[in-house]
Amino acid sequence: MTSIRRLSLVSDESPPRRSGALRIAIATQDMKGLNAHFGSAKHFAIYDVARDGWDFVEAVSFNDVSDGTGKHRVEGDDRITPKVNALRGCHLLFCLAIGGPSAAKVVSAKVHPIKVGHPEPIQDVLTRTQKMLRTAPPPWLRKVLAQAGVAEKKPFEDEE
Repeated sequence: MTSIRRLSLVSDESPPRRSGALRIAIATQDMKGLNAHFGSAKHFAIYDVARDGWDFVEAVSFNDVSDGTGKHRVEGDDRITPKVNALRGCHLLFCLAIGGPSAAKVVSAKVHPIKVGHPEPIQDVLTRTQKMLRTAPPPWLRKVLAQAGVAEKKPFEDEE
């Protein structure tokens, strides 16, 4: 059985999302950088990111993580489902890599996985996400924003 620990500034449950913010999860080994594959991540650092800033929401930690080989130590051992469940309420997941079956589970949980090619500080991920929200978001992000209910109305949209 996989145990999960949550460090939250507010309560044991995920706090309500900051108005107009995307909730993002960052796969990390040390809570300092985006530096982990989805399956082998020891932690998810979860933030609400808006155009005007970001807030730390919680850290979710896992005792039993993948060794990165893609093989289970015990037949039927499932380390992915607890991680997917920990992402509930998030809109984006940043990680170094994610396998196809894991990505499918993440997407079915309505979380958009984003593979980043190299490790980088968490602050850089937050700054880049904030900048995308301030400027013209790419099409995939506009879709996520619309699904999250944080997309801005276009001018004259409700005047039809």
